[in-house]
Amino acid sequence: MKYMLLIHNNPAAIEALPDDEKAALFGQVDELMKELQASGEWVGGQALVDAARTKTVKVRDGGTIVTDGPYLEAKEQFAGYLTVDVASEERAVEIAARWPDACRWAMEVRQVIEG
Repeated sequence: MKYMLLIHNNPAAIEALPDDEKAALFGQVDELMKELQASGEWVGGQALVDAARTKTVKVRDGGTIVTDGPYLEAKEQFAGYLTVDVASEERAVEIAARWPDACRWAMEVRQVIEG
């Protein structure tokens, strides 16, 4: 079963971390990525640019409205995703719980509809 793990974090908080904490955070990501690639569970994924560079597109009454950035009330934002192909939802949740952003912000686990 394929699952998309959506990464939510606060880029300003990450930027404010001391260099050693930032290195540890990204080291955890690298370690988990290597494990997922070795196990064959890794399907793909990417980090996203800062939300300030986002465009939100809506079509209303036949017209297209484009605004800068998403509508955010919180400092947390959708920062990236990874897709895994795992045996169970429990395994997808286990991977999300090990992703370092889960300890500070959140990870969302959603099954991918195939076919």
